[in-house]
Amino acid sequence: MHGRGEFFIRRHVHPDPDAPTVLLLHGWTASADLQFIAAYRALAERYSFVGIDHRGHGRGFRSNQQFEIADVADDAAAVLRELGIESVIALGYSMGGPVALHLARRHRDLVDGLVVQATALEWRATLRERLTWRMLPLMGVALRSWTQPRLLRRGIDYVVSDDSPYAPYRDWMTAETMRNEPRVMVQAGKALSRYDARDWASALGVPAAMLLSTEDRLVRPRKQRELARALDARIIEVPMDHLGALDMPDQFASATVELVSSVVDDVAAASVATNDSN
Repeated sequence: MHGRGEFFIRRHVHPDPDAPTVLLLHGWTASADLQFIAAYRALAERYSFVGIDHRGHGRGFRSNQQFEIADVADDAAAVLRELGIESVIALGYSMGGPVALHLARRHRDLVDGLVVQATALEWRATLRERLTWRMLPLMGVALRSWTQPRLLRRGIDYVVSDDSPYAPYRDWMTAETMRNEPRVMVQAGKALSRYDARDWASALGVPAAMLLSTEDRLVRPRKQRELARALDARIIEVPMDHLGALDMPDQFASATVELVSSVVDDVAAASVATNDSN
C-alpha cells in the first residue's frame, strides 16, 4: 500500500451491496484467522468483513518503527481507504479493542459503531498488572528460544480441548502463531501496558456493544464492565476464558453476530432520528 508497505487481509464481500462491513481487529500475539476463524462463517451470512493482521503479527506489515496502538489504528484506516470502504462496524478483541477505540477517535468518519470483546479501558491501574508487564523481557527470550514450538503447542493443546471442532488444526495454530515477530510482540505488550482510555472513551459517542468473557483470567470481568459503562455498551456474557473462542466456537460466533446486529440496528435508528430532526 502506498506509503506504508504490504498488508495481509481477509476480505469477504456480501452479495448485498448494502450489507454493512465489519472490521475485525485481533488481539495481542494472534492474527485475524486465529482470532476470528470461529466467527467467519456466521458473519459472512449477513455482513461483509475485513480482517487485518496487525503489524508484526501473523503475516502483517513489517516495520522498523516502534509498535504503537495508535499507529495500528492508522494502518487500519489506510487499508479501509485503499479498499474504498467508507464506513465500518469496528470489532476489536482484546488488544483489538484499544485499536478499535483509537480508530473511532482518530478516524471518526470511518466508524459507525463499535463491538469490543474481552478487553478493557486500561491494563495498568493495579500493582499486579504493572508487575506483570515487567516480565515482558522474559517473554522476548522465550519467543526466540528453540523450545518455542513445543511451548506453543502445549499452550494450544491446553486452550483447544480434544472435543473442540478446531482440535485437528492445532498444528496450523502453532505455525500461525510462530509467524509473529518476537521483537514486535514485546513492543506491543509495552504499548498495552501504557494504554489508558479512561479520559476519553466515554466521549466517542458511537453505538457500542460488548462480549464479556465471564471466566476471563487475563482481562478480569470487572475491568470489562468498566469499559462497557464508559461506552454505554450493550453486554452479552459468554462463560469463556480469554482464549475461549476456539473452545466454544458456536457460542462465540452467535454472540459476535448478535452484538454486531445490535450495533447495526442502533446505527440505523440513529440515522433515522437524525433525518427526522432535519
